Amino acid sequence: MPSPIGDHTVPWPAAEAERYVAAGYWAGVPLGDLLREVAERTPEAPALIDTADGRRLTHGRLSEQADATAVRLLDLGLSPGHRLIMQLGNGWEFVVLTLACLRAGVVPVMALPAHRRTELTYLACHAEATAIAVPDVLRGFDHQRLAHDMTPAVREVTDAPWHVLVAGDAVARGSVDLRAMCAPGPDPAADRARLAGIGPGSRDVAVFLLSGGTTGLPKLIARTHDDYAYNARASAAVTGIGSDTVYLVGLPAGHNFPLACPGILGTLLAGGRVVMLSSPDPARAFAAIAAEGVTHTAVVPAVAARWLEHATEHGAQGLGSLRVLQVGGARLADNLARRIRPALGATLQQVFGMAEGLLNFTRLDDGDEVICTTQGRPLSPADEVRLVDALDVDVPPGEPGSLLTRGPYTPRGYYRAAEQNSRAFTEDGWYRSGDICRTTPAGNLIVEGRDKDMINRGGEKVSAEEVENLVYRFPSVRQAAAVAMPDPVLGERVCLYVVAKPGATVTLEEIRDSMERLGVARFKWPEHLVLVDELKTTKVGKIDKKALRADIAARRTAADRDRDLPHR
Repeated sequence: MPSPIGDHTVPWPAAEAERYVAAGYWAGVPLGDLLREVAERTPEAPALIDTADGRRLTHGRLSEQADATAVRLLDLGLSPGHRLIMQLGNGWEFVVLTLACLRAGVVPVMALPAHRRTELTYLACHAEATAIAVPDVLRGFDHQRLAHDMTPAVREVTDAPWHVLVAGDAVARGSVDLRAMCAPGPDPAADRARLAGIGPGSRDVAVFLLSGGTTGLPKLIARTHDDYAYNARASAAVTGIGSDTVYLVGLPAGHNFPLACPGILGTLLAGGRVVMLSSPDPARAFAAIAAEGVTHTAVVPAVAARWLEHATEHGAQGLGSLRVLQVGGARLADNLARRIRPALGATLQQVFGMAEGLLNFTRLDDGDEVICTTQGRPLSPADEVRLVDALDVDVPPGEPGSLLTRGPYTPRGYYRAAEQNSRAFTEDGWYRSGDICRTTPAGNLIVEGRDKDMINRGGEKVSAEEVENLVYRFPSVRQAAAVAMPDPVLGERVCLYVVAKPGATVTLEEIRDSMERLGVARFKWPEHLVLVDELKTTKVGKIDKKALRADIAARRTAADRDRDLPHR
């Protein structure tokens, strides 16, 4: 059986927890109960729309289906504290199952549809999961088969049964039909009575999010009902979310940004309506905005650039309902930021944050200069932020420094990760985000870059160390270094520097083929290869990543210049 979650989490100090309760940040009510209260107040209000199959649920029906699904999870053998890997696409099943987990105390581990065998097996074993929820086939990939193929590895970690829950039309023998599990129950009152008294407490873990960490595979971030409810509700307040909100989910729903910043949870808690869309493709997104009267949505900078391009080429008719466009996940270029309101008609809200906690928002009533050139200021009055130098000494105002933070929705450590916690958190609980920022006189943050070895590919965080470890499995590689390569669309792409073994050859195609065989998520695959005779090192003998980043930036600039020159 899986070990108790609480044995491997790092709690907030008691005095801090008491302060957050006294100030009203922590409500002391589990998320599932808060969502049920909304449904009881406005049972007939629209809550959920799935653009793929046209399904529409009111708050009352969504609540009843979540209860019925929670009971079926219990009947399947899952108990409060059990972990379930969530790898569903953007459909109604994701929302119903997430709410069911919150009601039953089952903890969803928010994987991404792009994850493959390497990531999913690691997550399932590390979390000691007993179930996984997947689509049958998504974008040509057989997720159901992979989920069953993981069984031997997962069973080595826990002796509990491994349940494969499948959303789709082709549910194989041995799988559980997730759509049937998420269907309405015959007796909502009986379902609610069954759940009474067995649900989670407000200090229990509500959800595991994935870190964008630099060392190896993602770490698990344990978000409690108290802190994540505050995260969602406070985000909703600064984003202007209310009962009249129609929020479009186009980014992968398991990301912290579209899940709770304010996202799905913040919108539902405010009594608003969530629209699920399988892709943020501009043509499809614009059509959904027009059809459903969408008022709010969130995208990453690469998607914002595509939307602007689409609006320039085809117009932005039908976007009149869109009030707020949140952009986060990576730094949005100032020139793109200035084009949002004129081209799309919506107020831009820049969001800079992390699944580990701290969120910064530009406010809706900020001036254009603040909205277009900064990444906002902290969400909560209780957020503590420091910018420090290499010795953890605070830098002067206006100078760039490494961001440290604490607060009522920033956990004090990763799950089952003592070694990483010793590096990522100070002894007195400050989280080292790895971001280099400076502050404006008004207190807004401007993100200057990263001090960690991380590649931010369109909002997907890629650990350079993980890529390098995978490449070192290739027999022809003597040395490898992965770095961020500047890209005008995604911000950064994965560039790989390689020193081949004597007499050997290495090609980008071979490395990518190898990663595909290993079952590595495609967004982590190197997209550019530079073969060198040696890798430059620092004075202490480490590979000089700063020099490599400068080198690839110079190479890209030179290549762009050559393309612009007239050819004879």
